[in-house]
Amino acid sequence: MLDGIRRESAAAAPCEACGLLFGAAAEISGWQATENVAENPESRFEIDPAALFVALRAERSGGQAIAGYWHSHPNGSAEPSATDAEMAAGDGKLWLIVAGEIVTAWRSNGTGGFDPIEIDPVA
Repeated sequence: MLDGIRRESAAAAPCEACGLLFGAAAEISGWQATENVAENPESRFEIDPAALFVALRAERSGGQAIAGYWHSHPNGSAEPSATDAEMAAGDGKLWLIVAGEIVTAWRSNGTGGFDPIEIDPVA
């Protein structure tokens, strides 16, 4: 899964790539790339609302739960940016951030920030 997200991120550069993560808080079971519909995709991301609505409808119908989101920072670090903090809903969802080969995981904490999470790709 992480290799696929890295490949998708590299293919989108110099724009930010983005998408959805499925599963539960303790275990991500799947991912999906979505179109980045941000006005400035080189420095921001916005998950295509149509893709998000499809995933939410599927979740409500018994499909995979949306565990969080992923996006890339093609020209930056794998740390959440100030823009990421502004966009986070504080809903406890997982955020993966990709910068080159580095992938970090964060949980939106409800106070306008993120708490780091360790990634165990073997679990």
